[in-house]
Amino acid sequence: MPPAKRKPAQSPPVKLAAAVAPMRVTRAAAKRSASASSEPPPAEKKVKKAKGSSGVKHKKKEKETASVKAEEKEEREEEEDEEGASSKIIVVEHCKQCNQFKTRANLVKERIEKADCGVSVILNPEKPRRGCFEIRQEGGKKFISLLDMKRPFKPMRDLDMDKVISDIIDEISTS
Repeated sequence: MPPAKRKPAQSPPVKLAAAVAPMRVTRAAAKRSASASSEPPPAEKKVKKAKGSSGVKHKKKEKETASVKAEEKEEREEEEDEEGASSKIIVVEHCKQCNQFKTRANLVKERIEKADCGVSVILNPEKPRRGCFEIRQEGGKKFISLLDMKRPFKPMRDLDMDKVISDIIDEISTS
């Protein structure tokens, strides 16, 4: 249904206003005119305060999440200290581009932790590289390193994950 037509009494003031102000009013022009006048409009101040206050809340949330992450790291370090020097950490770095990476990484994590060889598995401790699937010992040997893969990720699909996981468990248990 089309909108209702305007009454003739309302249309002439609109036309006069358009004829009087042919110049476009942009944000920059509005800022210039506001700074040129001695009094800035009170509505703008309220908007700026609202934006600033929401930014402060956001910063507080960031600080809270940072403190939570720091606490988690401390807990991990304490667990490592309790387990002793014999415990090893395996890092599985997987790309977040596709779910295939995630499912394989979770499979590796579950199976290695089930093997009871005193190993903890960490998924993506840092921001992962694109098209990357890598399984390595922290600060040491790389078990698998598939880098810069393009879709359809053929090298990763060709892997026999059961064989790869069993090989990793054998290497960990022998060393």
